[in-house]
Amino acid sequence: MNNPFDRLPQVPTFELRSAAAVDGRPLPPAQMSGAFGSPGGQDISPDLTWSGAPEGTKSYAVTMYDPDAPTMSGFWHWAVANIPTTVTALPAGADLPEGAIQLPNDARMPQYIGAAPPAGHGPHRYFITVHALDVEDIGVPAEGTPAFLGFTMASHILARATIVATAETPAA
Repeated sequence: MNNPFDRLPQVPTFELRSAAAVDGRPLPPAQMSGAFGSPGGQDISPDLTWSGAPEGTKSYAVTMYDPDAPTMSGFWHWAVANIPTTVTALPAGADLPEGAIQLPNDARMPQYIGAAPPAGHGPHRYFITVHALDVEDIGVPAEGTPAFLGFTMASHILARATIVATAETPAA
């Protein structure tokens, strides 16, 4: 299976929790995409709470990526950078803390876009990750892409915590 972290250096992990996004379980309708026509989809980002990031953490980034999308590059649903270390939780539908930036997803919207696997394509995995970084500002412009954020973060990640939620749209 295509794990997006297999090609990256291994780093320690820390604790990540969510009431909406549970490891190995389907995302609830609120975290599905209304913009892409998922029944009941509301494009509401999941609640996230994390703890145990390593000493030296100076900021966080949050990403949500679907490696199972029918493209050669997967699909980025969400990317937030420059979250200050004073923040260790984002409520569902989060307003961003001061200083944080939200990059455009692969739909080119600077927001969370929910899961929307094509009908009959089978189950998709959604890697929701909090990255602990060794810099306060990762230096990616707000109009940058999530892939550019990932490339820029690669040498600054001290640890990462991931929940892999799922979604599937039955065939018509």
